[in-house]
Amino acid sequence: MKLENIEDIQNFDNNNFVHPWEYMKDVGKNKRMFAEKAKGIYLYDEYGEKLIDGPGGMWCVQIGYGRPEMAHAISDQIIKMPYYSPWNMSSSPSAILAKKIAELAPGDLNHVFFTTCGSTAVDSAIRFVHFYNNVLGRNKKKKIISREKSYHGSTYLSATMCGKNRDKDWMDTATELVHFLPDVNPSRRPEKISVDEFLENKISDLENAILKLGAENVGAFIAEPVLASGGVIVPPNGYHKRCLEVCHKYDVLYISDEVVTAFGRLGHWFASKEVFGIEPDIITCAKGLTSGYVPMGACIISDKIFSEISGNSAKEATFSNGYTYSGHPVSSAAALKNIEIIENEGLLEHVHEISPYFQQRINDLNKLPLVGETRGVGLVGCVEGRIVEPENAGALELDIEMGSRIDKHCQALGLIVRPLWNMCVFSPPLIITPEQIDEMFNILEQGILRTAEELVQEGLWKG
Repeated sequence: MKLENIEDIQNFDNNNFVHPWEYMKDVGKNKRMFAEKAKGIYLYDEYGEKLIDGPGGMWCVQIGYGRPEMAHAISDQIIKMPYYSPWNMSSSPSAILAKKIAELAPGDLNHVFFTTCGSTAVDSAIRFVHFYNNVLGRNKKKKIISREKSYHGSTYLSATMCGKNRDKDWMDTATELVHFLPDVNPSRRPEKISVDEFLENKISDLENAILKLGAENVGAFIAEPVLASGGVIVPPNGYHKRCLEVCHKYDVLYISDEVVTAFGRLGHWFASKEVFGIEPDIITCAKGLTSGYVPMGACIISDKIFSEISGNSAKEATFSNGYTYSGHPVSSAAALKNIEIIENEGLLEHVHEISPYFQQRINDLNKLPLVGETRGVGLVGCVEGRIVEPENAGALELDIEMGSRIDKHCQALGLIVRPLWNMCVFSPPLIITPEQIDEMFNILEQGILRTAEELVQEGLWKG
């Protein structure tokens, strides 16, 4: 198809491409940036302008863009053997990757179920919990406990587990399957409540929920180590370890949703044990597994629970869950090459070295107007803007307006922000340098200052 100019392509995008989270009022009128080329931490738009990719795609481009060794690994596998049916055969890349992930995962998490993305990894984890309890004859033990502000995916089942109400305003979910715990953000704790007291309250929230629902009805607790899309919320120290203890006290499985935090984002292959001190029963991952070069996810299950329903304990049961592309050989080859690059280039060590400076620079933005709070851990962070308090009338509209303006100014200056309402989240490629960190946050600072000036001039904010 011959294209005369970029306007033709923009029209195709507006008229034919239904995007995720499509705002239906703007269908046919969007003016999205087109990412046409990429290298390192930078994207290039349809006009050839270079922009830093602040969110790292969607929390996933660990090794950076334009890696020829990844392209060769992918193309070599395509030429050698592009696909097999995972129902009745296997392939070397898939088996080798499963073994490698088992070696990298904490504790006895040695059974790897491959999926197509993070949503299907979470979906599979929930289905496995239900299957597990059915095989054990505990047919009522199906409720899942999740948390406010959490994000776990957009399949019907994974979206059910999400605690971000705005994402579900117009969408149905299986509400009878899930119970949500209150916000775990320490900065939102009531006045005169210490962080230690807040932690005790959060642990009580979980235990009380299990007791209220009945332990015989609760199958699992699912938690992101860091609530990423919820605004990079880091729970109080010790939270995850205490939650795991409560779960095991009542025979409730613990699912650690590491779709964002795994494969180097916090300087480790997995954050559950190395950062937060837990060995969960199930881990879900995706994104950084292939650095976003091709789609892939995984649900990793512990030997302990797997052994309870397999072999002589299987009762003729079949885990009838799977995907056409489970363990796809091309994705497996890409994941293996991705892990090899991270190892060979010492990217985990690089994250440890550079994270303090990244966090320092993001925290320095607290001095700016409009900035209500900054937070983060490792190489992930959030700058939350605040014009009025959230409970005030019109707060949502002002949040959206502020985030949109900051995004517009930053993009003009050479930075992709992708705001979540009033929050700018950052998870740049792990290869980022101190000089590039400066470049990124200097642009963000200018974007915030320009937005503040505009809002004052237009009478939308008093300053």
